Amino acid sequence: MTRTKIVAAALLTLALAVPTATAAAVDAYGGGAHGWTPATNDSGKAAVKDNSSDGDPVKAEYYRTDTTETKRTLWNHSGPGTTSYSADGARIYKFQVCDENYGTPDDCSGWKIS
Repeated sequence: MTRTKIVAAALLTLALAVPTATAAAVDAYGGGAHGWTPATNDSGKAAVKDNSSDGDPVKAEYYRTDTTETKRTLWNHSGPGTTSYSADGARIYKFQVCDENYGTPDDCSGWKIS
């Protein structure tokens, strides 16, 4: 085995064996919506910011590890430049953000894994 393969195997083994304390930050953009998790350095929180002035709300849809079948929705109806945060809970493992469009399909980011 070459030295490069040995080092790669050792790093992979270490990465799998040592759990991380924090999740990597994941950002999502959909229309005028910007969302991210973890929010406030808490893997159980998501945030969604309204970056448009179209008058439509934005939302983050997400799933938690303790209720994997339950889709939750965080709405931000507060207007341009504002950010809403979800309540704390189990780790958020999948989410997307959307800019609500009344009468037409929403502009969504697509699902992100965190």
